[in-house]
Parts: sequence; C-alpha cells; structure tokens
Amino acid sequence: LIGVYTNRHGERWELQLKGSGKTPYSRNGDGRAVLRSSVREFLCSEAMHYLGIPTSRAASLVVSDDDVWRDQFYNGNIKKERGAIVLRLAKSWFRIGSLEILAHSGELDLLRRLLDFIIQEHFPSIAMNDSNRYLEFFSTVVSETANLISLWMSVGFAHGVCNTDNFSLLSITIDYGPFGFMDSYDPNFVPNTSDDERRYKIGNQASVGLFNLSKLLQALKPLLDPKQKQLASQILEGYGEHYHSRFTELFKTKLGLLGENENDNYLIAFLLKVSLFC
Repeated sequence: LIGVYTNRHGERWELQLKGSGKTPYSRNGDGRAVLRSSVREFLCSEAMHYLGIPTSRAASLVVSDDDVWRDQFYNGNIKKERGAIVLRLAKSWFRIGSLEILAHSGELDLLRRLLDFIIQEHFPSIAMNDSNRYLEFFSTVVSETANLISLWMSVGFAHGVCNTDNFSLLSITIDYGPFGFMDSYDPNFVPNTSDDERRYKIGNQASVGLFNLSKLLQALKPLLDPKQKQLASQILEGYGEHYHSRFTELFKTKLGLLGENENDNYLIAFLLKVSLFC
C-alpha cells in the first residue's frame, strides 16, 4: 500500500502495487509478478468494472527489467519470465483474513480498533455509538458477499483462490490470480491448475463464501455478547437465502423473465443443465 488518493469526485481510493518486491508479509515469496499475469489482472479488473461487478481497478502497468522465475503449471518446469508491476486501486484492501489473524493471535484490542476504523471509513450507514455496530457490520458483509458471488456466477467467473485472504470486507473482487471465465457451463470448472482437489471450482464458490463468512463470525465472536452471537449465527444462516434470491433475480433478468412464477427456478436449472451437455 503506497497511499490514499481522493479524486475530483471526492472518491477515496487506496493505491497498491502488485509485483514491486518483498514486504514484511511476503513470507518466502519474492514479491514479484510476471508480465503474463499482470496483463490479465489489468484487463480483467477493468472488464469486471464495466460488467457492473464490484472490483478493484487497475491504473497502470509497468514492465520491469527484472527476471522472474515461475513454475506456471506447477509441474516442476521453472521458466524465466519478464516481470511487471501493476498499480491497482480499491476503496479498501482489508480482507476477512485481516480480522481473522488478529483474533487468532488474541490481539483483541487491535481487532476492535481496526474494526471500528473499517466501519467508520467504509460503512457510513452504521453508527459508531451503536452497541450492535459489529452485528450490523457482519449482516452487511453477509448480504453483500452473497450478492458478489451471485454476480460472479451470472457471468461465469471463477475466482480460483477463494480463501479468507482473498475475500474483501467491502465485498469487491480482489486479488486476480488464477481466475477464469467458463466458455460453456460446467459446475466443475477450475481455472487454477494447482487446485487438484477442485476446492475452488466454480460450483463451490457460494459454499466457500459461506465457509469464509463463518470464519469472519468466528473472528468477531470475542467482541460480541451472548445475545449478539446468537443473532449473528441467525444472520449467517440467512446467507443461502440471500444468495439464492440474488442468483435467481440475475438469471431471470438474463432470460427476460418478468414477474414471479413458481417454475422460474426449474427453467433456470433446466437451461443450465442443457448447456452442460451441449
């Protein structure tokens, strides 16, 4: 993260470099990015924006003189590739993992401070003096995550690595790695060649979203009283209904279906199944 920019419309954007080198959080990685994946992130994030799907944006791409060694297909065949750096933007780069790691390490004061900062900066509808602000925050993230994954499914987008570190607290698409779009409907479609177990296949995205939200709830629980924990569990149980409702709405729009009909869901499922075997 290199800074925050406010544009002429008053919109606040956090600027982040991808591929610029090691940071304290790089672990054993080199902190670099190859030109191949950098171009894909630049193009896809902009395409997703114009498809109306919440996403990070790409501002610039600079080709680097550094050589980067990568095993593209994870088959032991390491090759030298040209490096690149993407300047990308988002309203926030905080993820579920940003809260999860603090709860896991028992840093509850820092967890509370960070959560209050995120709510104050990015959730203006939630009052900071509301004792249920963390509950309201969780409810918003649950519904907006369901909306985001429904939008992904409506265009056949598979993220590829749907772990808690890649799920935005603002429910935007971030960290374009081994993503892909289906050419034809296949619930087993996997864009990530290293995902041998098909954990993040496109047909699992909604379920993985629920799993990640359960991890968010687990991180929030030390800050909730018993009644709030109970209510939060009920909110999480409503995730499936949120997702199904939005998914149905989007696919009905694609098909030009008007009004409500009990056979709408059957028709959507039937057409998806037909396309699977075409």
